[in-house]
Amino acid sequence: MKKLLHTSALAAMLVAALASAPAWAQTAAVKVEGAWARASVQGQKGTGAFMRLTAQDGARLVRAESPAAGVTEVHEMKMEGDVMKMRAIPALDLPAGKTVELKPGGYHVMLLDLKAPLAKDTAVPLTLVFQDAKGAESKLSISVPVATTPPGGAPAAGHDHGHKH
Repeated sequence: MKKLLHTSALAAMLVAALASAPAWAQTAAVKVEGAWARASVQGQKGTGAFMRLTAQDGARLVRAESPAAGVTEVHEMKMEGDVMKMRAIPALDLPAGKTVELKPGGYHVMLLDLKAPLAKDTAVPLTLVFQDAKGAESKLSISVPVATTPPGGAPAAGHDHGHKH
């Protein structure tokens, strides 16, 4: 019975994620909202995924994984002088109760070495790996809608992920 309840809870979390409703990772208790990935075109080897993350008790996003990409990394973009720099970061801190936005031109999940273009109006599987204050890891698998603009239709400002890294 316990296993059946656990499976039902996982199914409920997946349904919540697919409906773009908040989904909670079990250990780190992280809510994911507004997730989307930028559509790519033939020959484009990288794109970004964006979302809002809120950790109930504080956590860190330590990595991301996707079968759609050869490499999946957590990235930071920031201005250094008058040059916009992008780099992989080892972890992204999620302070307790504060929403951290992953967005074009800021923190984001980078999908590199795409195995196929990400077409608009499809979805890409993404697993987020969190670490709590005690060092325990938890994973949250979500299905991220692919679009050319963020949810709500506003044009995405910031970095175009069409170039080679």
